[in-house]
Amino acid sequence: MAGPVWGRVPPRRGYLSGGTERRCRELLAAAAAGAAVLVPLCSVRGRPSLLYTLRCRSLLSGPHSGDVSFPGGKREASDSDAVATALRETREELGLELGEGSVWGMLRSLPDRQGMLVVPVVANLGPLENLKLSPNPEEVAETFTLPLAHLLQEENQGYTHFRTRGRYGYTLPVFLHGPHRVWGLTAIITELTLELLAPERYHRKTHVPGRHLAAPPRRA
Repeated sequence: MAGPVWGRVPPRRGYLSGGTERRCRELLAAAAAGAAVLVPLCSVRGRPSLLYTLRCRSLLSGPHSGDVSFPGGKREASDSDAVATALRETREELGLELGEGSVWGMLRSLPDRQGMLVVPVVANLGPLENLKLSPNPEEVAETFTLPLAHLLQEENQGYTHFRTRGRYGYTLPVFLHGPHRVWGLTAIITELTLELLAPERYHRKTHVPGRHLAAPPRRA
């Protein structure tokens, strides 16, 4: 009997292959929320990677100033859905005009620090060398990439235990040893993306008592 599709692990350079794309598109579902971010898969000199932004510290009025993040923001009335929000925000922040054909689908929505539900929209930008990034200096201080191979190495994975009322509360992932530490909601989305792309290689760090952070369903 054939094993589940979800458990078939692509070769390291196959994380962004056509076969992986088809499998991920089947697993990713539609979702609705008040905000969306783009999870930008890309390749850098042939190495599958994720593209991150560093928010400007000058955004003092915003809760995410100085944070590592993915391009994204609140849904506007003109946005037809979460995909439209993520693509618009990516255009405004990075100057990238992406078509819906680059979008693989949506991970499940997650609450941010203010309790707003955020939909991560997974998209493949292709080779980064073929793109011209024009970061908006009012929002983005820096862009950088991390290879998936780097993120999948255990020595680059950490976690933070949080206590509430003097008792163990929950555990969240942290990704280390890159240009900047990846933590918070961005780290959780990174974790879900790694589970999607390499389910046999990445082992979840997130643990929230009483809440089940489900991975995309396995398919027979």
